[in-house]
Amino acid sequence: MMNNESGNNVCKCPHHKMVPVLVVLFGLTFLLGALDVLSAGTVNIAWPILVVLAGLMKMMTGACKCCDRG
Repeated sequence: MMNNESGNNVCKCPHHKMVPVLVVLFGLTFLLGALDVLSAGTVNIAWPILVVLAGLMKMMTGACKCCDRG
């Protein structure tokens, strides 16, 4: 983990941000569907794709320096 100027440990690896971004997109999909911005058919196609992408990103992330526990 990298230290920032305030002394907090913050990871700078972009792959750690992918799953949270997909979770936000997942929530937005349902929100926009509830607000009738997206059709029900679009929501029914989009949310499984986002879940699969989140799972694939989690499976495919390799160990980086901040993930290395050994």
